[in-house]
Amino acid sequence: MKKASFLRTASVLLFSVALLFGCSSGSGSGSGSGSGTPAASNGGTTPGAPQKDQMVIAVNENFITMDPQNTGDALSSGVQSAMFEGLLIYDKDLKLMPGLSTEYSVNENATEYTFKLRQNVKFHDGTPFNAEAVKINFDRMSNKDNNLRAYRNYKYIKSTEVVDEHTVKVTLNQPFSAMINKFTTGIISPAALEKYGKDITKNPVGTGPYKFVEWVQGDHLTVELNPDHWNKGAAKVGKIVYKPVPENGSRVAMLKTGEADVIYPLPEQQVETLNGEEGVKVERTPSTITRYVSINMLKKPFDDPRVRQAINHAVDKDAFIKVVKSGYGAQLESVMSPTIAHYAKQGAYEYNIEKAKQLLKEAGYENGFTTDIWGNTNSDTMKGMQFIQQQLQKVGITVEVKSMEEATLSDEIYGIKSPEEAKMNMWYVSWSSADPDNAMRSLFSSENFPPAGANTAFYKNDLVDQSIKEATQSSDQEKQKQLYGVVQENVFKDAPWIFLAVDEILYGKRANVNGVYITPSGGIYVREAAFQ
Repeated sequence: MKKASFLRTASVLLFSVALLFGCSSGSGSGSGSGSGTPAASNGGTTPGAPQKDQMVIAVNENFITMDPQNTGDALSSGVQSAMFEGLLIYDKDLKLMPGLSTEYSVNENATEYTFKLRQNVKFHDGTPFNAEAVKINFDRMSNKDNNLRAYRNYKYIKSTEVVDEHTVKVTLNQPFSAMINKFTTGIISPAALEKYGKDITKNPVGTGPYKFVEWVQGDHLTVELNPDHWNKGAAKVGKIVYKPVPENGSRVAMLKTGEADVIYPLPEQQVETLNGEEGVKVERTPSTITRYVSINMLKKPFDDPRVRQAINHAVDKDAFIKVVKSGYGAQLESVMSPTIAHYAKQGAYEYNIEKAKQLLKEAGYENGFTTDIWGNTNSDTMKGMQFIQQQLQKVGITVEVKSMEEATLSDEIYGIKSPEEAKMNMWYVSWSSADPDNAMRSLFSSENFPPAGANTAFYKNDLVDQSIKEATQSSDQEKQKQLYGVVQENVFKDAPWIFLAVDEILYGKRANVNGVYITPSGGIYVREAAFQ
């Protein structure tokens, strides 16, 4: 049995993302009461001024769920990270750190994980955190009948055993090379699970530095400081209010006036303006977020690879980055960000209108066709979809832009009972990953068609499936690199996406805000939130 070091774990399985980003702090869904209404900022920098005790974070979308075990969007997950913790947690640079466990060991075959749990920890409702609580949560996630998104990772768990009150042993049904990263999933109070059932999505109870106050859908979600947190004193802000503000100009105005203390994302076109704004800081972070259009390969004419390749040749990726992202980003030249382990650059589909037209002609669509593209309602998404619409018009493809509120969009895509029910043709979307398994198995394995997973292109390639399967079962890094290289080569050639860009994360904050970061995967990190 090998004892693992938290400081070394990421070097093999996570590619030590922190090393790539260095020390930069800049820029892939309760109890108590409180109004959650933002207070006017006092700026925090005037000598003798009263200290603010409420922080407002304005984001661009509505939250979908507060069940950390059934979440598919980075925004909901980022808000959850204030309230929930896993056995391991990610720091602001995506390095694995101790969470609700203090140490762990792994057997030689990487099929048994034994965790020593943090003692004297309680959930926000007073329920003790112990090995039994871990077992209840892991059994929930590994049960296919519960239909949770976490099942795609926890299906590898054969059993969870309570060794003693503060020790738990997890046995896998096969080696799974990325499993250690999955132990970051938030642990929910067993008492809350029993009390709320399916309504746990609106009643989050974890062990994190902040506890849930209220959620008014579409307006705000409020959390308050947990005075009994095991890492007491790291976070110092008494209350945090998360406000969905889809319109870019409104978020920026809130930051300028101090109505918001942090905004994410910061619209790329506003960076230069805000750089000179008194009392405001613009932060930048290299990201793991890929931006693309998912193409439903079960629908005609997208079942023909020539059509999908033609669409990629018809979209000017450099213009996309310049026009939609204001120059902040880079071309997506594989299926994932180059910051992730085992990245293999594939090049790019050159912008070539004549080649696109020729491919469409060969496929029998010389005069183009009519389709639609889906996306959420935030300003950046609308701009991106309209860009795709304009680009494809040049090759005779008429695209109708359809925007939906985030929860509705998610339900339309993932709420289907079978792939054949999918109505989506194209989806303008992004995906953030911390490891190659999440970047590839989640999106390209045929086992992960919605509603089971996030392969929204309904992509199926037997060689890709087999390569992914072998990679998940191997701890040999060179073998993984070779297998994941096969995946990237084939997916890029088959073109289930319009490959657009790798984002650069941009966010803004008031000058008096400390300890709040947007992680490279787009999560909101508030574990050290404070005002100067």
